[in-house]
Amino acid sequence: MSDAKRFLYVNRKAPYGTIYALESLEVVLIGAAFEQDVSLAFLDDGVFELVKDQNTEELGVKNFSPTYKALGDYDVNKIYVEKESLEARGLTIDDLQHLTYEDEDDDWAEKDSIRVVTAAELAEIMEAQDIVLSF
Repeated sequence: MSDAKRFLYVNRKAPYGTIYALESLEVVLIGAAFEQDVSLAFLDDGVFELVKDQNTEELGVKNFSPTYKALGDYDVNKIYVEKESLEARGLTIDDLQHLTYEDEDDDWAEKDSIRVVTAAELAEIMEAQDIVLSF
């Protein structure tokens, strides 16, 4: 995969009320199925996409948040959450779903996919990508 382009999908919107969050997730899964080097970043209201135990019953829409747990099965294991966005919304890593992947280079050990990074670190991650798509 050394010649593969690095794709970063940036999620900035709340999970419900617009189609952006679901569209991003679908595009990520499709890209990963075609063995693209895919990573995700969550900032601004996008951090709400990963909040655990979401209940959408009163909204009358389907809760697609459990689908994030499938990312590890598609080798999507670089998930970045901006620290400042979490803090501004009164959230911590403990408020987010526990997303993992199995590391084939480490005897299939289960590892965390989510990394909390500062805005400065996220800027460096974005700079290192070949393609950045914002939702």
